[in-house]
Amino acid sequence: MYEERPALLDGAVLWTRTAASAPREARPVLPDGCMDLIWADGGLIVAGPDTRAYVPAETATRYAGIRFAPGGAPAFLGVPAHELRDRRVPLGALWDGAEARELAERLTEAVDPAGALDAFVLRRAAAAPAPDPLLRAVVARLAAGRPVAETADAVGLGARRLHRLSLDSFGYGPKTLARVLRLQRALALVRSGVPFAEAALRAGCADQAHLARETRALAGTTLGAYARGAAASAKREPPHPSGSSTTA
Repeated sequence: MYEERPALLDGAVLWTRTAASAPREARPVLPDGCMDLIWADGGLIVAGPDTRAYVPAETATRYAGIRFAPGGAPAFLGVPAHELRDRRVPLGALWDGAEARELAERLTEAVDPAGALDAFVLRRAAAAPAPDPLLRAVVARLAAGRPVAETADAVGLGARRLHRLSLDSFGYGPKTLARVLRLQRALALVRSGVPFAEAALRAGCADQAHLARETRALAGTTLGAYARGAAASAKREPPHPSGSSTTA
């Protein structure tokens, strides 16, 4: 069972998942521009930003995670996002090993590991540099479907500087981030029952064929297969748009 709610940290999402007792095929994790810190049966894992669908090997039974807003994790973790692109790494590989083990033990012993993780992230984030407000504006504009060049001009960043900052903050350049966010908009419409052609145009794709190509490239599946899988999953548990709940 999967559940999520707003985290204490602004813009982040706190989620939990309990694996089904009967094994079933894991749902792919789709790119969403986000990074997660995940507690999974006593271990701590960082899920970096994805550029393609990731199929997790579900080895744990209980998960709790924080999904940071795009650009929100690097300052917290102390690592540029591009170093974690398309990777899942133990927290101990990024932080002092003893510190990571102590945190994992504390969460495991907590009555509510998700709540304890939520509180820890809020405390630590208060001591970390705040995300660049310019990059928050970049995300907001790209999420609304604005072109990359127009976005760069609007926030006063040159193309090269925007690309460099995007690599550090999001793990990839602004054009890739725009593609990822556009696909998320389109698939949200598909999940709500909007016809493919209409979903493509409303999300900012040229046409249904464009959306179909992007779905294959970024999600690793066809539009029809995605829609059928989303419908089947909705009958079992609430959908999680980014799929980050099974990144362990």
